[in-house]
Amino acid sequence: MRILALDYGTARIGCAISDPTGTLATPIAAIEPPEVAEVARLAEEREAEKIVVGLPVSLSGEDSGQTELTRSFAAELGETVKVPVETWDERFTTRMAAQTRRDTGAGSAEDSIAAAHLLESYLQAAVSRVVPEEDGR
Repeated sequence: MRILALDYGTARIGCAISDPTGTLATPIAAIEPPEVAEVARLAEEREAEKIVVGLPVSLSGEDSGQTELTRSFAAELGETVKVPVETWDERFTTRMAAQTRRDTGAGSAEDSIAAAHLLESYLQAAVSRVVPEEDGR
């Protein structure tokens, strides 16, 4: 399943896409300015079957100043596109993206690297929900 991940911000939206198997997350060009119609076009163009929007919460798990804006954006997007839209905890993704840029000198926008980290987290959690527990044999 191809999934589009978004790191929503008021200036731009970082974007990442998974491969068709839902294994790899790749940062792609950010959307600037952040517009629902552009995300809908990108989702269709990339044949996304689901969209995951990073939900910014504080380290303690409480809503941050950006949380309500992001929820509103995700709701509007959900009414616009034909694929499911869900939010996913994005704690640490911006910090991880900054570290990735420092370590690799990556030229991609930090917002899209953050979206790729978000997508990796989402994909790993999906795998752990599917893999059955060992039965001790």
